Amino acid sequence: IGMGFAGFAALSLALASEGSAGGHMSRLRAESKLPRGFSIGTTGFGFAPAEKPSMKAKMNLTLIALDRPTDSFAAVFTRNAFPGAPVIVGKSRMSAERIQAVVVNNKISNVCAGSPNGPVADSERVCAELATALGLGAAELVLPCSTGIIGWRLPVGEMCAALPALAAARQSESALPAATGIMTTDAYPKLRAEEVLGGRIVAFAKGAGMIEPNMATMLAYVLTDLAVPRAALREMLPRVAAVSFNCISVDGDQSTSDTLIALASGKVPMPTGAAAEAALAEVEAALTRVCTALATDIVRNGEGVRHIIDVTVTGAPTAAAARAIGKAVVNSNLFKCAVAGNDPNVGRILAAVGSCAGVVIPDAKLDNAKVSMGGRVLFADGRFQLDGDTEDALYAYFKQAEMPKHADTVGEEGFPFPPHERAVEILVELGVGSESARVLGADLTGEYVEINADYRS
Repeated sequence: IGMGFAGFAALSLALASEGSAGGHMSRLRAESKLPRGFSIGTTGFGFAPAEKPSMKAKMNLTLIALDRPTDSFAAVFTRNAFPGAPVIVGKSRMSAERIQAVVVNNKISNVCAGSPNGPVADSERVCAELATALGLGAAELVLPCSTGIIGWRLPVGEMCAALPALAAARQSESALPAATGIMTTDAYPKLRAEEVLGGRIVAFAKGAGMIEPNMATMLAYVLTDLAVPRAALREMLPRVAAVSFNCISVDGDQSTSDTLIALASGKVPMPTGAAAEAALAEVEAALTRVCTALATDIVRNGEGVRHIIDVTVTGAPTAAAARAIGKAVVNSNLFKCAVAGNDPNVGRILAAVGSCAGVVIPDAKLDNAKVSMGGRVLFADGRFQLDGDTEDALYAYFKQAEMPKHADTVGEEGFPFPPHERAVEILVELGVGSESARVLGADLTGEYVEINADYRS
């Protein structure tokens, strides 16, 4: 359907083959081999937040470093009007000639914080100290990222004290420590990889709540050893984000810190001449598959998620309208709660579709609209098509798509694992155009409320 989720079938087979905690972790380890020219370091430390001195907190620091500075880097950032300081710094770095490192902290997102020097100065100090620890010479070679509690100050002193250990911890074998280190409320690390044109793409991400990106994702990093030209990478990354991360939602909340960064070490030459255009298209297709898989992992790993809601909208006048209507369904709290309770209250789907369509396509005549779930037609010719058999079948359909609580699937290395790839699949046929979209969302459970009620403690 042209929305980046065409790879779901292959992804489903991959997930099905995992089947167990051991299978899941084996897949992560197998895919985690770093591309040439990269190294990863992680460390952690305890601290007491200035805003809550009685709290015993732990912060992880994660380093992504290149052997040499690269001019081939790209990023897409949140559109939130109150961006975090690392986003502000990151945007300024986009005009730099080269980048050689990314530093990520979890626990505190450094957004509009009350530091005496200001949150931007705090991020810049961490960059400067890391540049010194790595022997880079300039803070401008470092990109900062932060995730966690909004409004709290970074423990800059403690962070800077830990940077020498972070630099010393670098290894060039696996990206899995980084995928683990950037986690906050994530149940398990999320990492995907693909080989293309003799090179390698490895990507990892964090995110489980405050998820409805309008640019990229929560925090995501794409590393490749292919010598993708800077201009080409910067052209393709927003397109990749639009058809992957921008088509997911867990709770409809866009973060202040969302960042997607792509780095190319240039260790593997790209085809030139007449073959160059086709080669770039092949790289973009591989990037799309990897990011689509990561986006799927994020939703399946969402806070308290027990069901994935997979909505396809066809027959729309524009792709934007199709995407908006799909998101209206997956963001409907009424429908999300119904799915969580295995209650096939399908009228809530039509209400969400109609509410959004009345805004984004107000003049469209939806006389031929049709709604199906799991291949069963529920609404057509302006009327619902429901009976006792349908009710029972839909209840069973919801139950087979249900996942256990993350805490009930903890296995190897202490991480839960995705036990299956099933979803509640909904098809909305509008019949007023030729454009389509596919959107992934999740149910709304009591566990989600509990996590976010106690997030800071």
